[in-house]
Order: sequence, then C-alpha cells, then structure tokens
Amino acid sequence: MYNKAIYPGTFDPVTNGHLDIIKRACKIFDEIIVAVADNKDKNTMFSLEKRVKMMKKATENLPKIKVKSFNSLLVEFAKKENAKIIIRGLRAVSDFEYELQMGYANKSLDEEIDTIYLMPNLQNAFISSSVVRSILKYNGDVSHLVPKEILGELNVYSN
Repeated sequence: MYNKAIYPGTFDPVTNGHLDIIKRACKIFDEIIVAVADNKDKNTMFSLEKRVKMMKKATENLPKIKVKSFNSLLVEFAKKENAKIIIRGLRAVSDFEYELQMGYANKSLDEEIDTIYLMPNLQNAFISSSVVRSILKYNGDVSHLVPKEILGELNVYSN
C-alpha cells in the first residue's frame, strides 16, 4: 500500500524543528507533500514564493518530499492530492489544544482524513518560526535554528 501524507504550515521560515518532523515522517510514509500555506490572515515575513523556495532547498536531499503551495481548505488540498493523512508537529502542551481542535475540524469536513502528531527531538522543541523571525528582526544569528541550506535566503529585505 502506498501511503501519502501532507505536512502543512506557513513555514515562515522553515526551521530545524520542521525539518526534524519531515525526516521522521519520511520513515513512516512513502511520499510527503510539504504544503506551504498561502494564508492571508497571517502577516508573513517572507513571500509565498520565497517560503516555497526555502522549503525546496531545505528538503532537496529527501527524495520522498514534494513541496507545493496551497490557498484552500487543507482538506480540499488533501483531496486534490489524494492524501488521507495530515502530519502536525507538537512542541509543547500548549500546541496540543489548538492542534486537537484543528484535527477534529478537518475530520468534520472529511471523515477520511486522519491527523498524526509527531514531536520533534528535544533539541528542536523550543524552535518556532516566530522565534526565528524575532531574532532576524534584530539581525541575530539563527544558523543553529534553521537548515543551513536556507541561510542565504534569510535576508528579510530581499523578499
């Protein structure tokens, strides 16, 4: 049986925590679509095109990964891609309540959708895109928080 999963997010920018979840998912699934969200409600630091480019660079050595953007309901995107599994990362207990609600909401929209929650390694548990963006605003060093492949892309002003 061929299993395909979707790992959605804004990935603004992709972090080592995201990459950790992606690598774990590669051990479970035959194909993972990293779905970069075009969410107009979020004020992203990087354009959709740049976020897709950074994710492609960060995952170029992972043959099971396809990177695509979407601007619809996640369950509609999953149907279009013929995927029945959504992968979500959980860093802390505070993530759980929100992710549980989203999982139930997606299930209410499509009963065939299941959500699998993966935790990053402890060393990546504190990393979030918000933390990275905050450090970037003050020209701080984020090289230990993001994949080395995207460091050259993190010039905020070249969006």
